[in-house]
Amino acid sequence: MQRAVLLVVVAVLGLARHLSAQSDEANSVQQALLGTWRLLSYVREELPSGAKSDVMGAHPSGYINYGSDGRMIVLIVGSDRKQPAGAVATPDEAQALIKSMLAYAGTYSIDSQARTITHHIDISWDQSRAGTDPVRRYTLEGNRFTLTTDPSTDPATGKKTVRTLTWERLK
Repeated sequence: MQRAVLLVVVAVLGLARHLSAQSDEANSVQQALLGTWRLLSYVREELPSGAKSDVMGAHPSGYINYGSDGRMIVLIVGSDRKQPAGAVATPDEAQALIKSMLAYAGTYSIDSQARTITHHIDISWDQSRAGTDPVRRYTLEGNRFTLTTDPSTDPATGKKTVRTLTWERLK
């Protein structure tokens, strides 16, 4: 009986230490992600062909920010957006501008063991993502941060793709 109790105590202490190490690692990753990152590229890879293309043009612009309060926000706009001809965009101009944008905000959580980050989206530019929890794989190397989607249907093309976003830390 004493041996069984001892084994349970050792197992509980080992689990607590393991969970603490995971928590420390997640906090370390969170500290490394804090701040604002500028988009360098946004590429889709079609499955199974492997064909690659730019999601929002060759030179999209965008920022992603992770706060110490656990909140995040992202804004991406496509290449070659056109200024409205007048002081106010016409309905056609506004529609073109809206179609060349992606934005959402919410909270985030990190699974450092799986090397994933989940965006818990509260609001999005068109509300299509609101209430969702997309999971992205991440790599973090120096001032470069990469997010990669799981294989899924690309909303723009309807094809099965993996999308990769590469960011650079703002200084």
